[in-house]
Amino acid sequence: MNRGYTVVMTHRPEGIPAPALADEDLIRELRHLHRTRHDAFISGSEDAFETHTARMLELEREYLFRFPDAGPDPSRTRAGRRRAAGVPA
Repeated sequence: MNRGYTVVMTHRPEGIPAPALADEDLIRELRHLHRTRHDAFISGSEDAFETHTARMLELEREYLFRFPDAGPDPSRTRAGRRRAAGVPA
């Protein structure tokens, strides 16, 4: 329905730049990319996989920039698990 204004859709195959996304949109986009990663790897063309990878890395970097304390739990790393178990590094 036209209400007296025109909607202009711009084609952005690379998506909206990560810094321009609201926090909620950034998180939603990351979840979507993580859910579709396997399909892009198994079924996607080389170009599709490269595009998926580039976008995923862009969004992950932005997420860690905004939420620096959201990195992996130290107990999920080998060194962190060794420290927790009292094993010298």
